[in-house]
Amino acid sequence: MTSTAQRLAEIRGGVPPRRHNARTIAALTGNPGCTRRAVLDSAGVDKTGLAERLGFPARFGQSRFAITRGNAFEAQVKADGGVELLRLVAERLGVPVPERASWTDLGGADDLPDRRERSRAALTGAGADAALFDHPLLSLAVAGQRVHLEPDLVAARLAGRFHVVEIKSFPVIDGQADPAKVSAAAIQSAVYVLALRELLAAEGQDPELVSHDVVLVCPRDFANRPVASLVDVRKQLLVLRRQLDRMARIEDLLADVPADFTVDPVAEPATLVAALSRVEARYAPECLAACELAYFCRHEARGHTTALGRPVREALGGIADVAEVLALAEGERAPDPEQAEAAALLRAAARLRADALAGNPA
Repeated sequence: MTSTAQRLAEIRGGVPPRRHNARTIAALTGNPGCTRRAVLDSAGVDKTGLAERLGFPARFGQSRFAITRGNAFEAQVKADGGVELLRLVAERLGVPVPERASWTDLGGADDLPDRRERSRAALTGAGADAALFDHPLLSLAVAGQRVHLEPDLVAARLAGRFHVVEIKSFPVIDGQADPAKVSAAAIQSAVYVLALRELLAAEGQDPELVSHDVVLVCPRDFANRPVASLVDVRKQLLVLRRQLDRMARIEDLLADVPADFTVDPVAEPATLVAALSRVEARYAPECLAACELAYFCRHEARGHTTALGRPVREALGGIADVAEVLALAEGERAPDPEQAEAAALLRAAARLRADALAGNPA
């Protein structure tokens, strides 16, 4: 075991690393500046279990109803060998609908090496001009570990290119879908695009054959009739590559982490809190939707401007404490030279608030 691998094992307390999947890899991009999360994810720490030990369990995830509904919609879209799906994808891409297309189901087997080889051969070999591949097994390197990924479906060789197809059960109502859900689907799709591009590159093929336009299939309005949309994931690909590159340089991250830092799952909660406090976090309200430790970090950030979100923190010019912000707004303390602009804005805001409460015109 290398020294870095040994250090990561010590961080997670010697237990086996938690394996990533497409959802967890996508979540890594939500707060790329957070050293605490990057270190814990690089080490493969079970953050769900850690949050529970700390007394701040994660409160997000799909309900059983949502999972059941999603599975039913996916089965409907893929029925009859994907005939309807092929039509949706082709029409959305603006190409003629093929009269015939091959359908290859690469799932089902538990033998990962066999599935990997079958997926590689199917996706990189010569075949029908129009082909649909269900549950291919792809992979990505995350912090030195090979992570296996299983996208819902990849549509290949339509108009000479691969397109990742994401089937989601959230509705498109009057042509609009929930922006947060579309954003989450886009970054998850970017994970699949990157993995498929790496597979082609490893086989000496052009990775740009994999389009950055992902086909998102959702139910239209309040019915189960599917509708397809194109989502450009170039921005998500840049963010994803940057975060994966950062985690690949784990030695640089560990250089700023105390040598004895560990989140051993048998440690007492107080010991874990003290350990985590020594590794810099970058909490933002958006973390609540993506990170298992978000509620702990929010509690830790109480009284600090970071808890109010990035725009507020940046507008305040780096003033860290809410108490200091209030003191500057009330003129109870003189600002440092670098705080002068923020202090003037705070005093003006305080005057406007006071006038509004008193019923005076601005």
